Amino acid sequence: MKTLIVLGVLFVCNVRINRPTPLILEKNEGETRMWRPLPGDTLAPRFILKVDPVNGGSDHMALGTETFAPGDSIETHRHPSADEIILLQSGMARVHLGRVVRDVHPGAVVFIPINTSISFHFTGRDSSHITFIFSSPGFERYMRAESVREGEKNVPLTKAESDSLDKHFAHQVIYANSAIHD
Repeated sequence: MKTLIVLGVLFVCNVRINRPTPLILEKNEGETRMWRPLPGDTLAPRFILKVDPVNGGSDHMALGTETFAPGDSIETHRHPSADEIILLQSGMARVHLGRVVRDVHPGAVVFIPINTSISFHFTGRDSSHITFIFSSPGFERYMRAESVREGEKNVPLTKAESDSLDKHFAHQVIYANSAIHD
Protein backbone atom coordinates (compact mmCIF):
# COMPACT_ATOMS: atom_id res chain seq x y z
CA MET A 1 0.00 0.00 0.00
CA LYS A 2 2.86 2.42 0.78
CA THR A 3 4.27 1.88 -2.72
CA LEU A 4 0.95 2.86 -4.33
CA ILE A 5 0.75 6.01 -2.22
CA VAL A 6 4.31 7.04 -3.16
CA LEU A 7 3.67 6.36 -6.87
CA GLY A 8 0.41 8.33 -6.65
CA VAL A 9 2.19 11.29 -5.05
CA LEU A 10 4.94 11.19 -7.69
CA PHE A 11 2.32 11.11 -10.45
CA VAL A 12 0.32 14.00 -8.99
CA CYS A 13 3.50 16.06 -8.46
CA ASN A 14 4.66 15.29 -12.01
CA VAL A 15 7.99 13.93 -10.75
CA ARG A 16 10.01 11.89 -13.21
CA ILE A 17 10.39 8.26 -12.14
CA ASN A 18 12.64 7.17 -15.02
CA ARG A 19 16.09 8.66 -15.31
CA PRO A 20 17.69 9.81 -18.53
CA THR A 21 19.72 7.13 -20.32
CA PRO A 22 23.37 7.89 -21.11
CA LEU A 23 24.05 7.56 -24.85
CA ILE A 24 27.09 7.20 -27.08
CA LEU A 25 26.07 7.64 -30.72
CA GLU A 26 28.12 7.47 -33.89
CA LYS A 27 27.52 9.94 -36.74
CA ASN A 28 24.70 7.94 -38.38
CA GLU A 29 23.10 6.61 -35.19
CA GLY A 30 19.90 7.93 -33.66
CA GLU A 31 16.30 8.33 -34.82
CA THR A 32 16.66 8.84 -38.57
CA ARG A 33 13.74 10.61 -40.19
CA MET A 34 12.83 12.02 -43.62
CA TRP A 35 11.06 15.35 -44.05
CA ARG A 36 7.68 14.99 -45.79
CA PRO A 37 7.93 17.14 -48.93
CA LEU A 38 5.46 19.85 -49.80
CA PRO A 39 3.75 19.57 -53.21
CA GLY A 40 6.31 20.39 -55.90
CA ASP A 41 9.33 19.50 -53.75
CA THR A 42 11.49 16.75 -55.19
CA LEU A 43 13.69 15.93 -52.21
CA ALA A 44 12.93 14.58 -48.77
CA PRO A 45 16.12 15.35 -46.83
CA ARG A 46 16.91 13.27 -43.78
CA PHE A 47 17.80 14.30 -40.28
CA ILE A 48 18.72 12.42 -37.13
CA LEU A 49 17.29 13.17 -33.70
CA LYS A 50 19.91 12.07 -31.20
CA VAL A 51 19.04 13.44 -27.74
CA ASP A 52 15.62 14.65 -26.58
CA PRO A 53 12.85 13.40 -24.26
CA VAL A 54 12.33 10.33 -26.51
CA ASN A 55 15.99 9.55 -27.26
CA GLY A 56 17.94 9.44 -24.02
CA GLY A 57 15.12 10.94 -21.96
CA SER A 58 16.46 14.50 -21.63
CA ASP A 59 13.93 17.00 -20.33
CA HIS A 60 16.44 19.84 -20.72
CA MET A 61 17.71 19.82 -24.31
CA ALA A 62 17.32 18.49 -27.82
CA LEU A 63 20.14 17.67 -30.25
CA GLY A 64 20.21 16.37 -33.78
CA THR A 65 22.02 16.48 -37.10
CA GLU A 66 21.03 17.22 -40.67
CA THR A 67 22.77 17.14 -44.05
CA PHE A 68 22.01 19.62 -46.83
CA ALA A 69 22.84 19.46 -50.55
CA PRO A 70 24.58 22.42 -52.20
CA GLY A 71 22.02 25.15 -52.81
CA ASP A 72 19.60 23.95 -50.09
CA SER A 73 18.26 26.45 -47.59
CA ILE A 74 16.74 26.65 -44.14
CA GLU A 75 14.02 29.25 -44.56
CA THR A 76 13.76 32.28 -42.27
CA HIS A 77 12.21 31.35 -38.94
CA ARG A 78 12.48 31.93 -35.21
CA HIS A 79 12.00 29.88 -32.07
CA PRO A 80 9.86 31.67 -29.45
CA SER A 81 10.64 29.27 -26.60
CA ALA A 82 14.27 28.10 -26.92
CA ASP A 83 17.78 29.24 -27.73
CA GLU A 84 19.51 27.26 -30.49
CA ILE A 85 23.12 26.57 -31.38
CA ILE A 86 24.06 25.33 -34.84
CA LEU A 87 27.51 23.87 -35.45
CA LEU A 88 28.56 23.73 -39.10
CA GLN A 89 30.49 20.45 -39.28
CA SER A 90 31.20 20.56 -43.03
CA GLY A 91 30.32 22.70 -46.02
CA MET A 92 29.73 26.42 -46.33
CA ALA A 93 26.71 28.64 -45.79
CA ARG A 94 25.49 32.19 -45.88
CA VAL A 95 23.75 32.87 -42.57
CA HIS A 96 21.19 35.58 -41.89
CA LEU A 97 21.01 35.98 -38.09
CA GLY A 98 18.78 38.86 -37.05
CA ARG A 99 20.23 41.78 -39.05
CA VAL A 100 23.67 40.20 -39.54
CA VAL A 101 24.64 38.38 -42.76
CA ARG A 102 27.81 36.34 -42.80
CA ASP A 103 29.43 33.50 -44.76
CA VAL A 104 30.49 30.63 -42.49
CA HIS A 105 32.81 27.67 -42.94
CA PRO A 106 33.40 24.28 -41.26
CA GLY A 107 33.76 24.67 -37.51
CA ALA A 108 31.53 27.75 -37.32
CA VAL A 109 29.18 28.13 -34.35
CA VAL A 110 25.94 30.09 -34.72
CA PHE A 111 24.18 31.03 -31.47
CA ILE A 112 20.53 31.93 -32.03
CA PRO A 113 18.94 33.55 -28.96
CA ILE A 114 15.27 32.95 -28.30
CA ASN A 115 12.97 34.71 -30.82
CA THR A 116 15.83 35.76 -33.17
CA SER A 117 15.25 35.21 -36.90
CA ILE A 118 17.64 32.83 -38.66
CA SER A 119 18.08 31.42 -42.15
CA PHE A 120 20.81 29.46 -43.93
CA HIS A 121 21.67 29.10 -47.60
CA PHE A 122 24.22 26.35 -48.21
CA THR A 123 26.70 27.72 -50.74
CA GLY A 124 29.50 25.18 -51.01
CA ARG A 125 30.12 22.65 -53.78
CA ASP A 126 29.74 19.74 -51.36
CA SER A 127 27.05 18.74 -48.89
CA SER A 128 26.87 20.64 -45.61
CA HIS A 129 26.43 18.84 -42.31
CA ILE A 130 25.09 20.62 -39.23
CA THR A 131 24.50 19.75 -35.60
CA PHE A 132 21.66 21.63 -33.90
CA ILE A 133 21.15 21.97 -30.16
CA PHE A 134 18.09 23.47 -28.46
CA SER A 135 18.18 24.79 -24.88
CA SER A 136 14.86 23.07 -24.20
CA PRO A 137 12.92 20.35 -25.98
CA GLY A 138 9.93 21.13 -28.15
CA PHE A 139 10.96 21.80 -31.75
CA GLU A 140 11.76 18.10 -32.21
CA ARG A 141 8.01 17.37 -31.82
CA TYR A 142 7.36 19.63 -34.83
CA MET A 143 10.15 17.85 -36.72
CA ARG A 144 8.51 14.47 -36.01
CA ALA A 145 5.09 15.77 -37.07
CA GLU A 146 6.47 16.92 -40.46
CA SER A 147 8.47 13.75 -41.15
CA VAL A 148 8.44 9.96 -41.23
CA ARG A 149 10.95 7.43 -39.96
CA GLU A 150 13.46 6.46 -42.61
CA GLY A 151 12.04 3.52 -44.57
CA GLU A 152 8.38 4.42 -43.96
CA LYS A 153 6.13 5.51 -46.82
CA ASN A 154 6.70 9.23 -47.30
CA VAL A 155 3.49 10.95 -48.40
CA PRO A 156 3.87 14.65 -49.27
CA LEU A 157 2.27 17.18 -46.94
CA THR A 158 -0.63 19.15 -48.31
CA LYS A 159 -0.53 22.93 -47.87
CA ALA A 160 -3.45 22.60 -45.43
CA GLU A 161 -1.53 20.01 -43.35
CA SER A 162 1.58 22.18 -43.32
CA ASP A 163 -0.41 25.28 -42.30
CA SER A 164 -2.17 23.30 -39.56
CA LEU A 165 1.16 22.03 -38.16
CA ASP A 166 2.62 25.56 -38.30
CA LYS A 167 -0.35 26.80 -36.27
CA HIS A 168 -0.21 23.90 -33.79
CA PHE A 169 3.53 24.34 -33.16
CA ALA A 170 3.64 28.18 -33.27
CA HIS A 171 4.95 28.14 -29.68
CA GLN A 172 8.03 26.25 -30.99
CA VAL A 173 8.69 27.76 -34.44
CA ILE A 174 7.38 30.62 -36.56
CA TYR A 175 8.37 30.82 -40.23
CA ALA A 176 8.62 34.25 -41.88
CA ASN A 177 6.36 33.16 -44.75
CA SER A 178 3.74 31.72 -42.38
CA ALA A 179 0.36 33.32 -41.76
CA ILE A 180 1.00 32.67 -38.04
CA HIS A 181 2.02 35.72 -36.02
CA ASP A 182 2.31 36.09 -32.27
